[in-house]
Amino acid sequence: MTKNSNRDIIVVKNLTKRYGSFTAVKGISFSVKEGELFGFLGPNGAGKSTSINMMCTVLSVTEGTAILNGHDITRDKARVREAIGIIFQDPSLDENLTALENLKLHCVMYKVDKSVRMQRIMEVLEMTELIDRKDSLVKTFSGGMKRRLEIARGLLHYPKILFLDEPTIGLDPQTRSHIWKYIMDIKERENITVFLTTHYMDEAEYCDRVAIMDHGELVVLDTPANLKNAVGGDVIRLRTEDDEMAVAEIGKRYGLAVTRDRDGISFSVASGEEFMAPFIKELPVKILSIGMSRPTLNDVFLKFTGRALRDEELSSTDQLRETMKRSRAGLRPFGRS
Repeated sequence: MTKNSNRDIIVVKNLTKRYGSFTAVKGISFSVKEGELFGFLGPNGAGKSTSINMMCTVLSVTEGTAILNGHDITRDKARVREAIGIIFQDPSLDENLTALENLKLHCVMYKVDKSVRMQRIMEVLEMTELIDRKDSLVKTFSGGMKRRLEIARGLLHYPKILFLDEPTIGLDPQTRSHIWKYIMDIKERENITVFLTTHYMDEAEYCDRVAIMDHGELVVLDTPANLKNAVGGDVIRLRTEDDEMAVAEIGKRYGLAVTRDRDGISFSVASGEEFMAPFIKELPVKILSIGMSRPTLNDVFLKFTGRALRDEELSSTDQLRETMKRSRAGLRPFGRS
């Protein structure tokens, strides 16, 4: 973290969301420092998107609250919305307008000063490689181009807090790299606090701290380095002819905790290179493949949730639709109290 103060720009207190007897978010509490890049991660159905929707005042709160930039999300929604920017995963562009018209409209809505509007618009169009299509109707854009324009629009007004929900999903690596370079640049230049959800582990590594949610609860919160250290040692991954038997044998012979997922089984040991040779000889189950690596954030997921982070996780809007169906709750339009 650089340039950030000691001020907590986000303070979440006992934030809870219930739909009848179902509790989607179970009284989570945490804080985020001004200027921090904060990662909010969790497997499908963890409750993270519901939490973000409450913090952005899109979804009503059952209990608790959150303070964003000094404003309470339950009592001062308008001031909260003035302080935030949101790039949700699902599209919200006006496809009957050009790219330039969409960006100009956003500048007007967020009261970007007229003296800097065109400079910022050209800057984000250049960054997203859409400058040559600025006068084209959005309905003529490909899915990837629309995503890039969504990102360009979300960065225009330099919000105090920028929420990024899977900001680069579906984009090619080069475009992802360009976008992240720009995000990090304006974050440092304007001291913007960034609140990120992502499936890309390399993007999560950018975070100053990462919070992991599961089953509506905040499981763990720390720096990526500390979280990976908590996994312990080297990670051994393998597939066998009988993974169930292999798990039992590893527990009985070595006293190790083993995690299973769709790719096989994994566990951690202090010194992987020394462990592997005798292990391969001693395990009474045929090994089909085996490898060793240093812990990653996906290993952290396996440790704390028992499963890997999946690319097929529902988008925030899909999750919201499902919870709304379950509760038959109406959703106020964004921008109204």
